[in-house]
Amino acid sequence: MQMLMSIAIVVQIVAAIAVIILVLLQHGKGADLGAAFGSGASGSLFGATGSANFLSRSTAIAATIFFCATIAITLGSGVFQKQAAKKSGGVLGTMTEQTSDVPAGAKSDLQSNQIPR
Repeated sequence: MQMLMSIAIVVQIVAAIAVIILVLLQHGKGADLGAAFGSGASGSLFGATGSANFLSRSTAIAATIFFCATIAITLGSGVFQKQAAKKSGGVLGTMTEQTSDVPAGAKSDLQSNQIPR
């Protein structure tokens, strides 16, 4: 189980770096104006519009791999297991039930002074 978590973490880091690089390589909407005046986009490796499609698809694939690795890490961490929830108990699980030092007669006085609903 520990080895699978390590693999998922490595895959997530590689996918995150790939997404960052692919997003930075893509042209913005303002870059189309520069390409219209002959910046040499038509002579590129993928053609005039081929690089945009290739980079967009590659980014979508890398993002999908990133999200799948994130889900795998979350499921593998045991967050959704009932035994882990019973062990930790959260903040309220650390509270202990305290006994009241108020006498029995004073309790009825306190309850009678409350505003009725």
